[in-house]
Amino acid sequence: MEPGRGFLLEPEHGTEDPGAVPLKICSLLPSATEIVFTLGLSDELVGVTHECDFPPAAGRLPVVTRSTLRHGTRDSRNIHHHISAALHTGSSVYVLDQELLERLDPDLILTQELCDVCAVSYELVEQAVQRLKGTRRVLSLEPTSLPGILATIEQVGAVAGVPDRAATLVAELRRRIAAVAEKAAKATRRPRVFVMEWLDPPFTAGHWVPEMVRLAGGLDTLGREGQPSSPITWSRIVEYDPEVMVLIPCGFTLEQTVEEAAKAHFPEEWGRLTANRGARVYAVNGSAYFNRPGPRIVDGLEILAEILHPGLFPPRWQGTAWQQLA
Repeated sequence: MEPGRGFLLEPEHGTEDPGAVPLKICSLLPSATEIVFTLGLSDELVGVTHECDFPPAAGRLPVVTRSTLRHGTRDSRNIHHHISAALHTGSSVYVLDQELLERLDPDLILTQELCDVCAVSYELVEQAVQRLKGTRRVLSLEPTSLPGILATIEQVGAVAGVPDRAATLVAELRRRIAAVAEKAAKATRRPRVFVMEWLDPPFTAGHWVPEMVRLAGGLDTLGREGQPSSPITWSRIVEYDPEVMVLIPCGFTLEQTVEEAAKAHFPEEWGRLTANRGARVYAVNGSAYFNRPGPRIVDGLEILAEILHPGLFPPRWQGTAWQQLA
């Protein structure tokens, strides 16, 4: 399956006219919810996840999922242990409300198979769809790059019957991406960057984030473009000795990231890193601008560019989307 293309699943008990326009949409992804709203389809959205917090209007819709994470579990290490234990035993990190899904009776369900930690697993979605009466359309969005993210917007637009709106949105996002890349190319040097997708234990950033670093005028040889984030040892980080560190723990807001960075169990070598000695450690709102493959990912690229090259990019996002820690 090509990145960003996704696929369609149709239940065994029927087939659907591929040209039919869905009347009711259920989004099982925060990024998909943002895409639906941005395409002007909010009236067709009947259900969302417990993590769909943008735009604010999404919070007024029926919620069809919940997390199995114990209430009050906030710090990186405990969250990591809970998720690791759940995945090790084959349990899901999320629960899908089958009864509510049946009452909402959606024509189109937007989901993903990229990461069981980020959203309801595709297996659970498939089981739920098979229990629904009638025919359904399931679109699984699988982007691993910026072009892949733009392709998913076009996919949703096509399936929802608004391809022109999607094309207009994607053209504007491409323009903004190109503008950042063109300006960043004028930088006299490219700093050595490490983007942390998890703090304790440390993880590299993956998929589209290393690509964002490159386009924003930085070098990140610890992350791999198009590949998942992965655990990394502190000895490897020390050896790499980043000049800039950007903390984007998955699912954390800016405030949560600042709080977590203050109490994380960093080793003694942390204070000797070039990024720390040069006061170039930054916390950002990863949940809004880096972790979700939706329209705001381009905001994330612009944020990263102003962090890496403040002389080229005025600090428009400072204070609201990112904060200097050291």
